[in-house]
This record gives sequence, structure tokens and C-alpha cells, in this order.
Amino acid sequence: MGTSRTLRGRLGSPFRPCHSALSRRPWFSYRCAARRRRCAQRHVLSLPSLASLMALEWWQWLIAGLAALIVGCAKTGLPGLGLVAVPLMAVAFGGRASVGTLLPMLIIADCFAVLFYRRHARWDHLLRLLPSVCLGLPLGFILMWWLGLREVAAGEPDAVFTSIIGMVILVMVALLCLRRWWGDRLVPRGRLSVVLYGSGAGIATFLANAAGPMMALYLAGMRAKKEAFMGTNAWFFLLLNLSKVPLFLILGLLVPQAPLITGSSLRLNVILAPAIIVGVLLGAWLFTRLNQRLFDALVLILAAAAAVHLIVGG
Repeated sequence: MGTSRTLRGRLGSPFRPCHSALSRRPWFSYRCAARRRRCAQRHVLSLPSLASLMALEWWQWLIAGLAALIVGCAKTGLPGLGLVAVPLMAVAFGGRASVGTLLPMLIIADCFAVLFYRRHARWDHLLRLLPSVCLGLPLGFILMWWLGLREVAAGEPDAVFTSIIGMVILVMVALLCLRRWWGDRLVPRGRLSVVLYGSGAGIATFLANAAGPMMALYLAGMRAKKEAFMGTNAWFFLLLNLSKVPLFLILGLLVPQAPLITGSSLRLNVILAPAIIVGVLLGAWLFTRLNQRLFDALVLILAAAAAVHLIVGG
């Protein structure tokens, strides 16, 4: 609410007033009303314009910068940390807008991760999972389309979608916790389990950019070593995230009132790119220096707390 007041104060109302003399003419009044409706639709779910980026609250910039740093760290050294970035961005920008804003940030970090670990990828593991992921992407696309139409019709852009992101994160946290307790019993072994994990990863990555835990469970079943895990993970998410870009743009055409990627979100990505690069270097440095068990427990607690906040707040 505070942000919207600030935006109105700096940018003024999106509706231009109609001249009083002309407004008495029926045809002109009709055109003004139509223009107001179009403007209202454009502003329902869209990210702030270029001018309004400077009107974001200080805490939004702080959270966005922290999320960018986390994304970089997660891609080159601390994979579980990526779960925290998703709810952070949702808190700062709302559910739907955060998904489209986060995707280019992930792609930037994925490029660096591939640069660091490109020689360690296990392509046999990767090619085994990709077909089932392709089954999940269309389902995620349909769900995202339906949610966009529902939110536009209800006039509540973030309530439903933000809660869904929180629930997806909680499911991913639960999977990682169960893996600690049950060990290899959660690891996919047969073809059916690989299809279920792959399609689930496709849906989770489309709705919330949160397929990391499913990929971690899959690679654990393949007995991948640490470097092979990072290399396979890097190539998998680079290809997956690049494939989502045209689908996100198509969704913007199908639901123009609720675009996922906009010029404003891309400008924000450019501003946050240095923080991503710092995170990439920090993650590579921490890769062999951190107590992984203690760190994983802390990440799960933070991700679960942020997810609960999204669900309750949504």
C-alpha cells in the first residue's frame, strides 16, 4: 500500500482527466471511459515503469539485491540456497511479477555456473530426465494462464499466486527433509518415478522457479559426485530456464494485463546483475569451505519461514 501511494505521488494518476466542455458530449465521454478501462487493465498486474523503479521502497531494493546475491551463490556453490530467493522476490514484488523478474536473474547465474562446471556434466543423466520435464512444462503453462485470467477477473493480482508459490516452496522443503530422514527411499529409480519427478520439476519451475530440490533428489539417485552434480545441475537449469522465456512471453500476449516479463523487469535485472556476479564468485569460493549439513538446515528453516509468510500474507 505504501508503495502504491509513492508511485501515485511521483507518477500521478494513470488516467488523464477529460476536458469538462468536451466531456458533456456522449461520444467523448464514451472514449474517456474506454480509455480509463484500458489504463486500469494495464496497471492491474504490471511491474512498475522505468520512472517508478526509482520510486520503489528501500526495503524492496534491499530484498532484490539480497535475492540476486543468493541466486548467484546458489548456482555455483550452495544449491539449496536458491529456495530462499523465490519467496524473497515474492515478498518484494508480489507473486506473479516476481516469477518473471527472477527468471532472467537465474539465466545470468546459470551462464556463469556452466562456465565454472561445464566439463563435469553427466549428459546421460540429463537426457534421461529432460523428456519428462517437457511433460510438466505445458501443465505449468496452462496453470499459469488460468491463474492469470483468474487474478485479472478478481482484481487481486497477488493473493492467489503468492500463496501458491509459498505452497510450492513448502513442498520442496518437505521433500528435502524427508530425504534426510528416509535416505535413498525417496530417490527415483524406475522409469515411472523419473517421469513423476521430471514432470513435477517442470510444473514447479514454471510456477515458482523452484525445481531445485527435485533435481537434487534425482541426481542423488544417480550417485553423482559433487562436481558432477554442479555441472549437470548447471546445464539442466540453463536449458530449462531458456526454454521458459518464449513461453513467458506468449503468456504475456495471452494475458496482457498480467505480463511476466516486461521492459521494467528487464531493466531491474540489469541493475541487479552486479549483485548476481558477486554471488557467483562468493558461491564458488564457499563451495569447499562451508559446513554443508549445518548450512542446509539453516536454508530449510529460512525457506519454510518465508513460505509460511507468503501463504499467511497471501
